[in-house]
Amino acid sequence: MINVALFGFGRIGQMHAENLTKNKEIKLLYVHEKIDQLSKKAKKIYGCKIEKNYKKIFNDKNVDIIFISSSTNTHIKFIDEGMKRKKTIFCEKPLDLDINKIIKSLRKVKKIKPKIQLGFNRRYDPGHFSIKKDLIKNKIGKLEKIIITSRDPSPPAISYLKSSGGIFRDMMIHDFDLCRFYLGNDEINEIHAFTSSFMPFYKRIKDHELAVVTMKSKKGVICVITNSRHCSFGYDQRVELFGKKGMLISGNKKENSTELFNSFQTNSQKPFLNFFIERYNDAYKIQLKELISLHKNKIKSRSTFEDGYFALKLANAAYKSLRLKRTIKV
Repeated sequence: MINVALFGFGRIGQMHAENLTKNKEIKLLYVHEKIDQLSKKAKKIYGCKIEKNYKKIFNDKNVDIIFISSSTNTHIKFIDEGMKRKKTIFCEKPLDLDINKIIKSLRKVKKIKPKIQLGFNRRYDPGHFSIKKDLIKNKIGKLEKIIITSRDPSPPAISYLKSSGGIFRDMMIHDFDLCRFYLGNDEINEIHAFTSSFMPFYKRIKDHELAVVTMKSKKGVICVITNSRHCSFGYDQRVELFGKKGMLISGNKKENSTELFNSFQTNSQKPFLNFFIERYNDAYKIQLKELISLHKNKIKSRSTFEDGYFALKLANAAYKSLRLKRTIKV
C-alpha cells in the first residue's frame, strides 16, 4: 500500500482526495488543511489523520507521496521539503507566482533529481493525448499551427481571482503548457498578448475577462490561444493541430452523443460536461495512475517541474507583451 499525504482540502483537493481513496493501491494517510471546517470534513469522510504541523508529515517515514493541492504560495515550500525527505511529489499548477522562487528550487531539482509530477492535467486527457500520438506518427505531416480554445462556464469568486495571479498565470497556463507539449523540442520564441474586460470588477482587481495570445516557435509554428472567463453554452475546451497534410481536432465532451430533431429545433445536442472536474475526469485518473508508476520507478513523468517553470515563463512574457503593447522575444 502506498501512503499519501494530501496538502489542501479545497475544491481541487477534495476532488483529488476522492480519486486517491478510490484507488486500491493508495491509502490517504494524512490531510494537511488550515481551515478547521475543511479538516473536519476530511476526517469525517475519509477517516484520515489531520495534522496542522506539516513538518511532522514530512518527517513520517511511512509517507510515500506528497500530494500538493494547497494555495499556490505554499507549493515551493512543500516541494523543497519533499525533496529533502526523498518523497515522491505531485504538485498542482502553478508552481508559484514568483519565477525567481521557481528558479531557485529548479537548481535543487536538477541536483537531487526527485520524482515530481506537475498538475497539467490536459496532457493526460485521452483526446488531447491521442492527437499528440497522431502528430508523432506524422498523420498530418509537418505541424504548422496550433489553436487552443479554453472558456470557463462562469468566472470563479472574486476572492479567488484576487489571489490567482491573473488569467495568464491561473487559467491560460494550462494552454501554454499544452502548446509546448505539442511542439516538443521546438520552443516558443515570440509572443503577443491581448486582453479585454466588459465587466467593471475585472479592472478593479487588475485581471481580465478575455485573453488571446499569439505565439511563434523557432521552427515557425503559429500558436493561437483563446481564453474567456465565461461561456454561455458551457465549458468549451478544444484543440486543433493543423499540418501540411491535414488536421487533428480534440473536441468538447458531452454526457452522450444523442441529438434531438423536432418542429422547434434541429440537431439539438446534449450540453458540454459542466466544468474541469467533470470534463477532465478521465485525465485526473490517468494522471494518478502515472504518479503511482513514477513512484515505483517504472516511468518518467509526462509533466515535470521544468514544464511548470517554462509555462510560468510564457505567462510572464504574455504580461510583458500586454504592458509594452507589442510582440516580445521569449
